[in-house]
Amino acid sequence: MVPVTPSIALALLAGAALGTGLWLLVSLAPRIGRPRLTTRLAPYLVDVSAEAREMTRPRSVDPLPIVGAVLAPLVAGLGRVLEGVLGGAPIIRTRLRQAGSTLTVDAHRARQLLGAAAGAVVGAVAGLIAGREGVGPIPIAAAGLVAGAIAGIGATDALLARAARRRVARMSEELPTVVEFLALSVSAGESILDALRRIATTGSGELAGELGRVVSRVDAGQPIARALAELRDELAMPAVARLVDQMLGALERGTPLADVLRAQALDAREESKRRILEAAGKREVAMLVPLVFLILPVTVLFAIWPGLMVLQLGL
Repeated sequence: MVPVTPSIALALLAGAALGTGLWLLVSLAPRIGRPRLTTRLAPYLVDVSAEAREMTRPRSVDPLPIVGAVLAPLVAGLGRVLEGVLGGAPIIRTRLRQAGSTLTVDAHRARQLLGAAAGAVVGAVAGLIAGREGVGPIPIAAAGLVAGAIAGIGATDALLARAARRRVARMSEELPTVVEFLALSVSAGESILDALRRIATTGSGELAGELGRVVSRVDAGQPIARALAELRDELAMPAVARLVDQMLGALERGTPLADVLRAQALDAREESKRRILEAAGKREVAMLVPLVFLILPVTVLFAIWPGLMVLQLGL
């Protein structure tokens, strides 16, 4: 058995990185051949065909198209095993939707497997390096492999949850302004669909993009009530859910929608103020850290130091 030294481990990592980079460069090379008729017609049919939208959707570069196709059943099986162990497919689907990602649950499972593999490799190499001078480097490498795989899966889920939280926070900050603009448009005589279209075209935030998706669904033939209900169920945000429920109730009962939207705008502003106060309360302890450990010791030092110097000089 060849002993694994730090130089050999670094050489293995550098070789793997070089091979992946070369495969990426090869995959970026343009393919020789005339495009098919379906490929040429797809950009003109994206509004009426789901297959055309799927064909024109931007895809990430796959450095191993052939190997990926061969290993697709194995990856799918491992994804099912991972789903059976971890569970939470609806939670992952909601987080992907909240993060604005176009990935599916299976694609996220594949990312989890990739993260587990990368973490296992790093953990095994770290275990071999740490135990090369010990009595049993193999058990340490096995423990590092398992710990690295678990850390890789946890890191993948943590990154997704972090992206979802940040995007939800941005939409929560945009909600009061969007609701006020919606109430202003409806009060000016526009219909709810025209108001949503105006926000989608003039707005530039995350929530405006979500409302633009609702407008696209309605333009494709979907009822506006169903489109709004799907937005509520997909985002799973309490503030958006309350807004959509009030709008759907007003549309069903025929109550004035402008008054409902103004009340929702006022509630959204009050909730925004409450979130700011809660954040300030949570940061209160954190703000005491520099005061206690930096400012207060320096102040005490400035107060005591002259007296100490006088005592030392006097002695």
